[in-house]
Amino acid sequence: QVQLVESGGGLVQAGGSLRLSCAASGRTFSDFAMGWFRQAPGKEREFAAAIDRSGVVGYYGDSVKGRFTISRDNAKNMIYLQMNSLKSEDTAVYYCAADLAHSARAMRALPTLDYWGQGTQVTVSS
Repeated sequence: QVQLVESGGGLVQAGGSLRLSCAASGRTFSDFAMGWFRQAPGKEREFAAAIDRSGVVGYYGDSVKGRFTISRDNAKNMIYLQMNSLKSEDTAVYYCAADLAHSARAMRALPTLDYWGQGTQVTVSS
């Protein structure tokens, strides 16, 4: 079993930045590909970013590419999402996710993932 706890959400003005964190516990963290997803009210869940087990390679959704950066610290069992140049359309609940069997590259298209956090709200005011 893995527990994921997100933090760092909040209210920010358009053009601003936020850094989300996700703390993992329960199993060997480096066994998991990790990712961030988001869901805005009335919309489907959307892939934001994923990172491979070593923390070397990141993958991004088209809507965040060039503005968001995913990273991980396997020694601290943490992943992060640095969000810059935020737009009102980035407003959503952001979820941290972990998957044991699949690659980070595959996470964007998987119908289900092994573990999810409870989410953290990000609100961007225009």
